[in-house]
Amino acid sequence: MTIASAQTSRPFPFDNSYARLPQNFFARQAPSAAAEPWLIKLNEPLAEELGLDIELLKRDGAAIFSGNLVPEGADPLAMAYAGHQFGSFVPQLGDGRAILLGEVIDIKGRRRDIQLKGAGATPFSRRGDGRAALGPVLREYIVSEAMHALGVPATRALAAVSTGQPVYREQILPGAVFTRVAASHIRVGTFQFFAARGDTDGVRALADYVIDRHYPELKDGAELKDGANPYIALFEAIAERQAALIAKWLHVGFIHGVMNTDNMTVSGETIDFGPCAFMDAYDPGTVFSSIDQNGRYAYASQPGIGQWNLARLGETLLPLIDADQDKAVEIANVVIKDYGERFQLHWMRGMRAKIGLADVEDDDLSLIQSLLSTMQAGQADFTLSFRRLAHLAADDSAEDAFLETFSDSMAAKEWLVRWRERLARETTTPNERSAAMLAVNPAFIPRNHRIEQAIAAAVEDADFSLFEALLDVLAKPYEDHAEFTAYMQPPKPEERVLQTFCGT
Repeated sequence: MTIASAQTSRPFPFDNSYARLPQNFFARQAPSAAAEPWLIKLNEPLAEELGLDIELLKRDGAAIFSGNLVPEGADPLAMAYAGHQFGSFVPQLGDGRAILLGEVIDIKGRRRDIQLKGAGATPFSRRGDGRAALGPVLREYIVSEAMHALGVPATRALAAVSTGQPVYREQILPGAVFTRVAASHIRVGTFQFFAARGDTDGVRALADYVIDRHYPELKDGAELKDGANPYIALFEAIAERQAALIAKWLHVGFIHGVMNTDNMTVSGETIDFGPCAFMDAYDPGTVFSSIDQNGRYAYASQPGIGQWNLARLGETLLPLIDADQDKAVEIANVVIKDYGERFQLHWMRGMRAKIGLADVEDDDLSLIQSLLSTMQAGQADFTLSFRRLAHLAADDSAEDAFLETFSDSMAAKEWLVRWRERLARETTTPNERSAAMLAVNPAFIPRNHRIEQAIAAAVEDADFSLFEALLDVLAKPYEDHAEFTAYMQPPKPEERVLQTFCGT
């Protein structure tokens, strides 16, 4: 089967800036054909946001999103990057099963990448087939859209397509292709690719491109003092976005699972949802990823890993920061140190909001840590505890429901005494406080057992009804819906998912 090029229409208004960078930034690669593509899901609201022709996508989406039909204006390529994987540096990784079709300017004037995952081998596939199985495609669709609805910056899901042909892993599985939308797919590992080769010009060209694309205020000088170095400002800006992003992860109980430097975007979006998961019972040491055998990327370790990854980015920028390496290291270390303070500021702001505190007091951290310790000791569900606390803020009759979340209700009762004493010094009304808490404490998250149920139905029985139902529930995570109450509940012991797996 040959790859066609659409000539009759132009459903994507492409403007491919990354493809205009030097050739060593990528390898041009057309997608491989799929045998019998079938469109599982088209994200029509996102397609509208991107300014795409929805009617044409309904007609030709299976061909386009499988890679069988390359839209006019696309310039397919696989991006080059390196990365630290579980602390070990690999000088060449790159898009082994992802092909960037191109970029569009959406209706809000934002440049967005459109990328196919699972559309065949590339020069970076490292003996892999470049294909994706249906299960990981559905997982990424569900979790990326859930993260967006939760208000956490993340790549988006535009489409999922089954290929009609098998992929071979530990077992034979149905194949699929996922279409991902991102502010860009530039990673810390992209900078490392050039730095590892001593290519300072490449690092500079990439940094200039990132400033133009993601931080144009630095180019304009609006955020710079007279004579300031734009690359230092870029490093600071990336650190700020990462601190804010990882704080949001912790606020919703999200565990990325594989925070390698090639999975950390410089735009500040969450990317790659292979072994990710959301906590049920609160435990800061929670790990789900089957490949994270030493707990490097455990829930509570994520802020520190973010800082470690930023240090690796800083190393690549040293020649741009100052010609004197010692001085450059000193400057970069200040940014890395400041990241910790930035993260703590974002985390505390979000945690205060989660327990209904609008004002700031010195003892707030102790109150928050006490609740988390009580939750851990009482094996309380992370999401349900905070949601029920939000209802309790305006209705004392909701106390029993909150206490039922804990195996040790006495310790939780003692914490409530402290909490109410602290709330007595707030100026907001109970109803105002509860409404604000409900807006940041979700009722619904993509619980692991629900995702696995949806995947199993699709893979084993070609039944996508659970997948569709889960997407409906997760679209409005901060609203109470009586008909969705079952989706709020933690898994029963026999439903618990203890491990998640990488999509490769």
